[in-house]
Amino acid sequence: MIAIGGAIGVGLFLGAGANIAKAGPSLILMYALAGAIVFFIMRALGELLLYRPVSGSFAEYSREFLGPFFGYFTGWTYWLMWVVTGMAELTAAAIYVHYWFPDIPQWVTALVFLVILFGVNLISVKVFGELEFWFSMVKVTALIGMIVIGLGVLTFGFSAAGDTAAVSNLWAFDGFFPTGVGSSLMTLQGVMFAYLAVELVGVTAGESEDPEKTLPKAINTLPWRIALFYVGALTVILCVVKWTEFAPGVSPFVAAFAKIGIPAGAAIVNFVVLTAALSSCNSGMYSTGRMLRNLADSGEAPAAFRKLSATKTPALGITVSVLFMGIGVVLNYIVPDKAFGYVTSVATAAGIWTWLMILISHVLYRRAVVAGRLPASPFPAPGGAVCSWIAVAFLLFVTCLIAYDPDSRVCLYVMAGWAAALTAGWTILKNRTPTAPDPELQKVG
Repeated sequence: MIAIGGAIGVGLFLGAGANIAKAGPSLILMYALAGAIVFFIMRALGELLLYRPVSGSFAEYSREFLGPFFGYFTGWTYWLMWVVTGMAELTAAAIYVHYWFPDIPQWVTALVFLVILFGVNLISVKVFGELEFWFSMVKVTALIGMIVIGLGVLTFGFSAAGDTAAVSNLWAFDGFFPTGVGSSLMTLQGVMFAYLAVELVGVTAGESEDPEKTLPKAINTLPWRIALFYVGALTVILCVVKWTEFAPGVSPFVAAFAKIGIPAGAAIVNFVVLTAALSSCNSGMYSTGRMLRNLADSGEAPAAFRKLSATKTPALGITVSVLFMGIGVVLNYIVPDKAFGYVTSVATAAGIWTWLMILISHVLYRRAVVAGRLPASPFPAPGGAVCSWIAVAFLLFVTCLIAYDPDSRVCLYVMAGWAAALTAGWTILKNRTPTAPDPELQKVG
């Protein structure tokens, strides 16, 4: 369920509205294309995980195959990704609650959610998993319900949208690429943000009771989850309502339900996107604490982050991460509307780095297996290193698109500053500890 929940987020429920306005029905193809690349990434990660399951795996594989600096850089960058994502999701959750209770200040709602999720993550891994299970269940059930209702409108013609709902809506209004192929490709950066967090299943590997059984199952079901929840849901919505009726800043699901004429539709979808935001923030707290512990294990963060609480959670790492996420509560009160987009673009850039490190580590691992230096994984990626190279090229192409877009380009400046800060930190670290640490890997209970 963590893997399913990771494939459904605010990027779909809200971000798709702006992307439909930019690309029209061709957005369906962009989600399918990006989904195929994400599957390549996850299969590469799966092969590494079954070769050696560890908690905080992304940094650990970068450290093993690329060297200590890349492990250090990847661990801190993945931490940054989840911290800034947590800020964005807290802001989104506060906006959703504002829909029902407009008199409650948004910063108050954001603070309440931050404290509640913080408490959940401190209690135990089991409570985190249970909460994430129910968050995922709400999202999955709602999306399936939306798809079924949409298919009913298309098939039987009931509701206010019945007269105009048709599959031909996918091409009847200026074609499948109404704004041009170039505009469609520019939506890929937003589409990739929607897929952030699918790799979270890798962070849970070291805490899974039976990773040899559960991880392959979670990863192999990714294609049908993408086909159903992203490609399927968008296809149905764009058949029921023509693409020209969607606008940025409005959830396409809310707009579709309003067109169909279901009175409580907007409120239902608002509840679903609220759970999506809380789910993402919950996952962020989970992963950041473990990334800091992994960095501490390697001597790349204060040793205090290695300690576990009585409930076997990295409490200090979670606490520090939550304090930084708390900046989002402040930003929720003082920043302009564009800040949300800036924060999500930084998360996307950090996520692309993480995925690149997974793919390059996988390529180097396969070389080591062929040379006989390492044992083969029981879960080999189809196509071997070839699919990983294809995914690397795609991610570099998306990075070029980000650089081309003036609105999202700012995240590359932020990442350049982040890289400079980490490099300076690494220099200080190496001067203090000239001998590279070689700790024994531990699993978080």
